[in-house]
Amino acid sequence: MEVIHGIADWREAQPTCVAIGTFDGVHRGHQALLRGAVAAARAQQAVAVALTFDPHPLAVLAPDRLPPLLGALDDRLALFASLGIDRTLVARFDHALSQTTAEDFAREVLAGRLQARAVFVGYNFRFGRGGQGTPADLERWGSQWGFWTHTVPPVRVGAQLVSSSWVRSLLEMGQVELAATALGRLYSVAGRVVRGEGRGAGLGFPTANLELVPGLALPAAGVYAVWVRTARGLEPGVANLGRRPTFGGGAVRLEVHLLDGAGDLYGQVLRVGFARRLREERRFPGPEELARQIARDVAAAREALGTPPEGDPLLGVAPRQGATPVPGPEELPR
Repeated sequence: MEVIHGIADWREAQPTCVAIGTFDGVHRGHQALLRGAVAAARAQQAVAVALTFDPHPLAVLAPDRLPPLLGALDDRLALFASLGIDRTLVARFDHALSQTTAEDFAREVLAGRLQARAVFVGYNFRFGRGGQGTPADLERWGSQWGFWTHTVPPVRVGAQLVSSSWVRSLLEMGQVELAATALGRLYSVAGRVVRGEGRGAGLGFPTANLELVPGLALPAAGVYAVWVRTARGLEPGVANLGRRPTFGGGAVRLEVHLLDGAGDLYGQVLRVGFARRLREERRFPGPEELARQIARDVAAAREALGTPPEGDPLLGVAPRQGATPVPGPEELPR
């Protein structure tokens, strides 16, 4: 997949089918848009394009309301590529773009620069200055300028509408299994291994301490069964996310113990996928009691993890042959 940073740098001359959105988390609802653009592009011998924005529009329009994000830009790009997108246009969201009218954006960017033949947006999509543009506007303008607009309906898990805000609320409650259902994959974060105090090794359970990217959403504090992508592949682990109250607290840290041994991980970038919350973080009377609890956590993690997850591009896991990716065909745009 080719990535173009900046609308002015787009040089593609072929017609396109475009999915538009910030795509925070690339959850199952977002995947429906992206798959729709890919299917339309293949049918029309066009280029499947994801048009996304960086930074998040709220970082410019209302920084005090910017929520923790469900992934870095590189995560979004990897997920776009896994869904079959041919090119991603990363539009820099700044004051100038925020003042572009919806009509100008549709005419100059979609119809003009991108030569769109099909545009896929969510049912609640808003764009242009003041968020005044709607999917109905795109349908009207598209009929004049040569593209059709497909407004993708909500995707639901049971009765619940899938959204980035719902995924964030699930993480805040530690409900990582339900978050995985909404995302179609485990929620995961990446970080470089840095040196800690060595307390885990002293307890008999050496841990990798991850330096996390600021501004990303994290699950609730607690102990989790996790899958960890290392240089060796995907490995089972148990992670503590929190402030280590037994040792006096401090900043939030993610510490991971690999169940099958780690070796020297310093400097490596690990990606940790949260499979199940095993318990809350709590303070123990001393190191001996904590070590006994960690042994129980390790046993619980082994039981909880089972077989490795399939089809998770961020954890580097290919789908099994013949597997149907999430969301299923019934949720694709028609």
